[in-house]
Amino acid sequence: MNPDLDLTLQRVIRAPRAVVWRAWTDPSQLEQWWVPAPAVARVDRLEAQPGGAFVTRISDDGVEFGPHMDAAFLVVDDRERLVFTNAVDSRWTGASGVRTAAARHAASRDELPRGARRLSAGEPALPTVVLTVS
Repeated sequence: MNPDLDLTLQRVIRAPRAVVWRAWTDPSQLEQWWVPAPAVARVDRLEAQPGGAFVTRISDDGVEFGPHMDAAFLVVDDRERLVFTNAVDSRWTGASGVRTAAARHAASRDELPRGARRLSAGEPALPTVVLTVS
């Protein structure tokens, strides 16, 4: 990693880890959030295993879809971490970069990123997942 060139995004998600994992590994769930509205995503291949394909298409109108991502998974640690790259595509031919999505439970509020909202008295105490994408 090169801190001058790499971008890391982190988000606190108050949900069980299994729900966050499914959002990344279930094609029908990934399609719901993978691209910003009003664009629409379609998942052609989502093989969440090392060497598996990660292929999506995108549409502005929901009718005509064009290429969006053609990548391959490098590491899949169940409910922990997904590492995928478009440095090689789903056919393992050359392309451009590596992305990691890592989820972990915050054991205490002290482990949450600065500025994360604390639970108020009336909210359900859901498990908190810290999702880091780099």
